[in-house]
Order: sequence, then structure tokens, then C-alpha cells
Amino acid sequence: MTATATCKTNPLKCLVRWAKGISPSIFLFGSALLAIILANSGLSTAYFRILQSPVQVSIGDWSLFQTGGRQMTVAEFINDGLMALFFFSVGLEINRELLVGSLSNMKQALMPVLAAIGGMAMPVLVFLTIEHTYPAMHGMAIPMATDIAFSLAVLGLLGDRVPITVKVFLMAFAVVDDIGGILVIAIFFSSGIKLVPLMLGMMTLALAYYLGKRGVVKRGVFYFIGGIMWLCFLHSGVHTTIAGALLALTIPHKPTVRLPELQEDVDMLKSKISAAIERQERNEVRDFVPQCEVEEMRKTEKRINRTMNPIQLMCEEMTFFVHYIVLPFFAFANSGVVLRGMGLSSFTGVTLAVALGLIVGKPLGIFGITYILNKLKVVKYPPGMTTANLFGVSIFGGIGFTVSLFIATLAYADMGAVGTDLLNQAKIGIFLGTIVSSFVGYYTLKSILKYEYAHGKGANCPEYHKYIKGEK
Repeated sequence: MTATATCKTNPLKCLVRWAKGISPSIFLFGSALLAIILANSGLSTAYFRILQSPVQVSIGDWSLFQTGGRQMTVAEFINDGLMALFFFSVGLEINRELLVGSLSNMKQALMPVLAAIGGMAMPVLVFLTIEHTYPAMHGMAIPMATDIAFSLAVLGLLGDRVPITVKVFLMAFAVVDDIGGILVIAIFFSSGIKLVPLMLGMMTLALAYYLGKRGVVKRGVFYFIGGIMWLCFLHSGVHTTIAGALLALTIPHKPTVRLPELQEDVDMLKSKISAAIERQERNEVRDFVPQCEVEEMRKTEKRINRTMNPIQLMCEEMTFFVHYIVLPFFAFANSGVVLRGMGLSSFTGVTLAVALGLIVGKPLGIFGITYILNKLKVVKYPPGMTTANLFGVSIFGGIGFTVSLFIATLAYADMGAVGTDLLNQAKIGIFLGTIVSSFVGYYTLKSILKYEYAHGKGANCPEYHKYIKGEK
């Protein structure tokens, strides 16, 4: 079937295929840009009114999206509801990295973990150096985070000259950053804890863990438990995004069908397909597969799906929804910076503290601690990594966008007009920090990689070539 025919019969599938051909960062940044335009146009009143509109889904007298005795607004539904799915996907990535990725053994994980700690501590110090008065200092955690998807997308523009080990390092310390962000949200932005809903939420978490250990792999079961857990956390005072991250850590990682078992099914199916082809040609009926072969194909299809573990399948299911729907909605709801009336004073205070925290604090913390520990022989650069390209990739740590915006929204919530002004300043700082880090990081690392490639270093050194070939 041609692509045109597919579009006519299934427009939704065609739309998904079209969207997947575009980097999710474009949708994310495009949504943020649209929000800024609307917030500073004649439609600003309508934009903010929509975000503050209540979300109502009721069953009798019971309201689904009610918290603190009132209905959630559209903005709160996005930040407390949809973003729980984002943190669920982050939790899945963390789970996978802990099991088989760059955090799966202490020796391999030590360098990115220590780099991430430096990359979280230094931006906080930079922020507090510039802005340490109350209530502005509530936002000191804003420049801690690295946007893993955005930073990897910008790094991907540099192509094959980026050593795989450098990409893995960026991904690993960004994952640890996410863990740090989750802990910050859990510790500092949970309030008015209610024990009964919290205990019910923890019981559902324990149930998910138990079922995973007992070999339950049906993803619908975990999604259902996740929905109940989200409701419990919503009424407990603990931020709902924590529910998503915790649930992801309980998802089982063992497939129910191993590849050698699947090979037997595939070999058997191949012989049946050959026989079916012969019958089709003999009977000249080529549009219908014999029913017995259809049933075998269905069985094999199910067994193929079961060779992938639930973590892999859920990551695949969540990726499109989170990157192309949840995050653009989040960016649209949280990027509406009001630029009217801004002067030079608008680029001081929180704006400057956040921007410099990302632009200076993140690379200084990541590069500084890694370089020092390498000199002390506590950690060792992996093949292909050099001091120069370590410095270049450290700048990408300042691409904070998504999680930084999320923490900013939480940090300055419920502060009235003062909080609104501080949040506006923080958003400007995040945009400045992210944009500057993206461009400076890209062109700095591009120059470094070009030089290294020409001089037999980095991705062009003998040690790295042996590493890629699997040689010791």
C-alpha cells in the first residue's frame, strides 16, 4: 500500500508518521514561541483566561480533577496531570539506565553521577551569589536541570564526529539531573501532607511492585494502577509527578518470550507461509491467506511483542505521546512571558541568576568536578573523550528548558503578584540560558571536534576505533 493510500484510509496514522519525521524539539520550542507571542498580543487576556479555566469531570457529586476543595485549572491539569506522564517516561529511562545502561555498574556510572552532582550544586551557588533574598531565593533549584531531549537533539546536529562515549556521558548526567529534579520536587514542593491518601498511594505502588515481581507483564494493569496512584497522590499533598516517577521504577524488565524460543516460531511460520504461497498460486487466490496461517501469524505477532520487556514497550508507547503532545502543551501553558514594560532592570535579579546558573554554573560544575577527579585518577575518561570535548559537552548541560520551567512554576506558586513577577523573570532567564547554551555549546564543540578529527583525537583516535570495534 502506498503512502497516499495509507493517508486516505488512516489519516491519523499518516499524521503520526509526518510528526515523527520532525524533531520533537521543534514542536517544543514552537509551542513556547507561540505562547510568548500570544502573551504579548491582543489575545493575551484570552490566553491567560483559558489557562485559568477550570477542568470539570464529575461522577455524581465526586469530581475527578478536584484538589484542595476546588477544581483544577487547565494549567494545573497540564502541570499536575500530563506532566506526571512525562515523569513516568523519565522514570522508565532511569529504570532502563539502572538495569542495562550507563548507570548499571558503579565503575561506569561514577563519572556521570559525580559530574551531575557538580552540575546541580554549582548553578545553585551561582544563583544564590546573585539572588539570595526572600522570596526570590525559592527559585535556586531552577538552573539545576538539563533537558535531556533538547540537549541530545542539539548534540545530534554535530553528527558522527561526536564520540558515542560523549553522547552517553551527556545522557547519563542528564538522567542523574532528572533524579535530582525529582528529589527536589518531592522534598521541597510537597506540602500539607495527608497521610490517608498518601498511604493508599504507597499501597498501590507496593501492589505494582508485587505484580511485577510475580511476572505480570500486561501494561494495561500498570497503567490502571498508575491512574489510581495519581489520584491518591493528588489528594495527599505530595506532587503527582512523583507518582509517575515511582511507578516507572516498579515496571518489570523480563520478557515472557526469549529470542531463541521466538526463532523456533519464526522457522515454523516460514514453512507455513511457503506452503500458503504455493496454495495461493495453485488456486490463483492471492488476496486471502488461509485461516490456519492467519491464526499462526497472530500467535507469532503476539510472541514477537512479548520478546520485548514492558519497560521497552512502555518507552516506545510513551515517547510519541510525551514528546509530541505532553511537552508542547506544557511549553504552551508555561512559556507565556510578558515582555511589555521590560527594561534593563528586568535582566537583573532572578533573570540574571537563572541565566548565569545555566550558562556558567552548569558547565563549570560538570567540567570542573570531572576534570579534577580525572587528574586525581578517581575517574578515567572513556575512549574518545578528551578534556576539550568534555568542556564542549559540559556547555550543553545549560540547556535546561522543560524541567527548569517546571521547577520555576512550582517555586513561585501561591505568592500572588510577587510570585507572578518572579516567575516571569525566571522564564526569561531560562530562555536566555537555554538559547545561549545551545548556540555556544554547538559552535564550541563543533570547532573542538573538527580540530580533534584532523589531529587523530576524539572520535578519530586509535583507542576509540578499537572501542567501537569491540576490541580491548
